[in-house]
Amino acid sequence: MKKLSGLVKQLEGQITNAAKINPAISQASVGWHIEHSLLVLNAVMNALKKSDAAKYKWKFNLMRTFIYTIGKIPAGKVKAPAAVQPKGEFNIEKIQADFITVQQNVNALKDLPANHFFTHPFFGDLNVKPAITFLKLHTRHHLKIIQRIIKQGLL
Repeated sequence: MKKLSGLVKQLEGQITNAAKINPAISQASVGWHIEHSLLVLNAVMNALKKSDAAKYKWKFNLMRTFIYTIGKIPAGKVKAPAAVQPKGEFNIEKIQADFITVQQNVNALKDLPANHFFTHPFFGDLNVKPAITFLKLHTRHHLKIIQRIIKQGLL
């Protein structure tokens, strides 16, 4: 959980750059990437908490195996599902509250039974350990995009 918490802290450290954008890197602002990451973190962790471990069944998934093996998500290949796309303007008060919720959820992960799971649209059912791996990969992916926007940003 320490690595995931550390990534969340890095994400939180980018709030001051929320307005930065560079269409050559991403059509979305740094703020969008922060909020999207928080939406994914909370959605996955809430799904894990609510799932029925008895219904979990592992299945081989080539895409999951490939992505987990290379340790990164390729940029620009997939559009985020509507449920985890930020809506409206970046609101710092809401984002700060979301960071608190995310940290509480990360802390609660250690108490979940191993076979609580969530269903990823491409990777299939991920129980707790692979779900945490996904959250780390996804958060790192967006942190890298944020860093590229800031490094080459226009605003």
